Amino acid sequence: MQLALKIDVDTLRGTREGVPALIEALTRAHARATFLFSLGPDRTGRAIRRVFRPGFFGKVARTSVLEHYGLKTLLYGTLLPAPDIAGRAAAHMRAARDAGHEVGVHCFDHTGWQDLLARRDAGWAREQMRLAVQRFTRVFGVAPVVHGAAGWQMSEAALLAEEALGFRYASDTRGSAPFVPWIEGRRGRCPQLPTTLPTLDELIGLEGVSGASVHERLLQLTAPPAAGASLAAGAAASAGLHVFTLHAELEGMKLLGSFERLLEGWRAQGYALVSLAQAFASLHVERLPAARIEAGGVPGRSGTLALQADPPASGRAAAQIEKR
Repeated sequence: MQLALKIDVDTLRGTREGVPALIEALTRAHARATFLFSLGPDRTGRAIRRVFRPGFFGKVARTSVLEHYGLKTLLYGTLLPAPDIAGRAAAHMRAARDAGHEVGVHCFDHTGWQDLLARRDAGWAREQMRLAVQRFTRVFGVAPVVHGAAGWQMSEAALLAEEALGFRYASDTRGSAPFVPWIEGRRGRCPQLPTTLPTLDELIGLEGVSGASVHERLLQLTAPPAAGASLAAGAAASAGLHVFTLHAELEGMKLLGSFERLLEGWRAQGYALVSLAQAFASLHVERLPAARIEAGGVPGRSGTLALQADPPASGRAAAQIEKR
């Protein structure tokens, strides 16, 4: 069984502080991961626009946003200028690659992508992705092959841009198993390896789960079926692959201890801890099912995300994301 580790790096602080800590933890665990970088301005302070999303205040209260991100980061793009992440932390990004991990694109402007994609036109989405690829190529000297959308926000225009920009595979969605997106009446050319597990911040504060015990809850979900795994976890495990998304700002800082306990627990459960590249290499792409991507919610997270739909997906939700 494989468990792919996908690390979203959203902020300047996460790049400078969370990434080095995670590299050390992964080295100790003999694990590989994929680091997906935000490459443009850190405008985290503008996330205040999410205040009107259902569930936003509940999530803030449960996960101590100020404690995890820090006051300075929460003022970037508002009372403080937005720093250029790639311009100020390129060496930290290259350190992940030099340690043997896969590197890829998360976004250009994280807050902009997460908050504005659904309201902007196709040209805006293409330009944001082009800028991210340009910055990545400048930092690493090669073009990226993997993309993981900020906030699991995607549109049909963005899916088409992934193909045009040469991405080989992506992890933009939440779902149960790898699939090929259905775009414009055809199979897409950029397979999806969706996040199959809840994130730690989605679990903390729900059903009595605390920061100290959250790893235990997640390990229950990934336990082999014979050991009592849930139906949802068992479905993904039957495909031989889980994808877990973590954040440099959370598991690389305040939740680092929980993440290290997770790594130990997953190894004890028999998982190979791999990057998205390693997981993709084990797939037969031509055999992957096609599925549409629909907008929907997941427990513990505010707003709507890009979700893998059961084929043949149709109806209003699927149409919404296709028309973005």
